[in-house]
Amino acid sequence: MLVVTRKLGEGIKIGDDVEITIVKIDDNSVKVSINAPKEVKILRSELYKEVGEENINASKINMELLPKIKK
Repeated sequence: MLVVTRKLGEGIKIGDDVEITIVKIDDNSVKVSINAPKEVKILRSELYKEVGEENINASKINMELLPKIKK
């Protein structure tokens, strides 16, 4: 993990195609701008985790609810 300090208007580059810039600093929050190609998915980490948990839950099958298959 890389931890950096940035001031308002400063940024960082990830590879050649992604740039993150600090655009606003308030009391308890920082607003960032992310410039990346359209094919790069950008999700907030809490959303990414939530979607992953939902996918796991959706994949669980309650075998009791399935009709019995006669052999």
